[in-house]
Amino acid sequence: MNVKSEASHNFSRRGFLGLTAAAAAVPLLAACGGGSSSSSAGGIKFWDMPWGTPAYNDDAKKITEGFSGANSKASYQTIQWNNFYQTFSSAIASKTGPAVSTGGGFQAFQFEQQGQIAHADKVIDALKKNGQFDDFLPGVLEPFKSDKGYVAVPWQLDMRPLWYRKSLFDQAGVGVPTDWPSLLEAGKKLKSIGAVGFATGSGAGNNIGNHLMIMMMINNGGGVFTKDGQLDVMNDRNVEAIEFLLELVSNGVIDPAAVSYTTDNLDAQWKNKKAAFGMYVLGLPQRVGDTSGDLLVASPLAGPHGDKAALVFPNNIMMYKNTPSQEASEAFLVYYLGQLKQLWQQKLMNALPVFKSITELPEFASDPNNVKIVKEYQPIAKTFAAQGSSLNANLAVLDGGQALNQFTQTILTGKTDAKSALTAFQTGLQSVLKK
Repeated sequence: MNVKSEASHNFSRRGFLGLTAAAAAVPLLAACGGGSSSSSAGGIKFWDMPWGTPAYNDDAKKITEGFSGANSKASYQTIQWNNFYQTFSSAIASKTGPAVSTGGGFQAFQFEQQGQIAHADKVIDALKKNGQFDDFLPGVLEPFKSDKGYVAVPWQLDMRPLWYRKSLFDQAGVGVPTDWPSLLEAGKKLKSIGAVGFATGSGAGNNIGNHLMIMMMINNGGGVFTKDGQLDVMNDRNVEAIEFLLELVSNGVIDPAAVSYTTDNLDAQWKNKKAAFGMYVLGLPQRVGDTSGDLLVASPLAGPHGDKAALVFPNNIMMYKNTPSQEASEAFLVYYLGQLKQLWQQKLMNALPVFKSITELPEFASDPNNVKIVKEYQPIAKTFAAQGSSLNANLAVLDGGQALNQFTQTILTGKTDAKSALTAFQTGLQSVLKK
């Protein structure tokens, strides 16, 4: 997943074979799996990631330790993002892993392949009985359903909205882009005043550039995979999207130095009023310390064929077969999902909740940017699985592997053409994806 303890600004934790991403000044994404008899005598072991500041983990620990269902208790442990997949893998192999965990966004699918994940169908049934099932936002649950059952349950969404700085658009005398042609024209005018018309980066630890490549493909009705999960890099919509990105690079709308920008560099561009428009994480104003109202969420762009789409990484909670009691694992997960609103009420989460009722809480809905993202982005959001919708283990390879990194850096340098870059990208993926 693209997620890490974003207290330390690292966009990487969704996939396990490399980096991932999560939320903003918090994390970006993650997930994991189990094996046969995991918990200590104390009951259910819940492993969680640093999804925010230490206050997040403190509160999540209190929630966890408040569980007392199915004649069991639960213990809490924070797992750091550094080498997290290795931490989970080693623990699962030695039967010392968790019964339930958060983690990399595609982690559950990787451990499911190893036979370590306990499917969550009974949890979903329980949510239907207690009314929480109908509280899920549209489309957030479906990606986790496989032919064997629900691999995990989503609990927060790592969205990639478009942001703009209003004062720079006013200074340039140009409107906020609504489609690709207006993005190009606005970018040229913004460049004339020394601003960056489409801010991004692909330096060490920064996956935003990678996400931009995929976002522009799906914004044009394309994507890396077909609807049934087959590799489909060379489709015409992808070619068209990459040609447009190369046009932005050639016109200086994308900063020529973006290929080397870390997240700190990108944060500085937004903070120092250099970046005018770009795709980034939720909570950008808070992330860069500018809550003046000048940083706003733009509406999703329309692609050349009228397509509108946004990129999202659904973070999830998974259960492992290695548990002292599957019934207790399920009861804990139902309980924990029911307590999530506390995290948003205390403003400890820099991510979109998966439950409609939480999006309506005043602590969340008081921010108009949050409201706009829920209203305009969430309904059209797609994952790395696009053009399909079902998540799978190959997405971790895409998100964390070198093929996407190399592809992004090639495009941001501008020293290529779309078909050559996509051909190399496809070849790189074919060598590592599981058939």
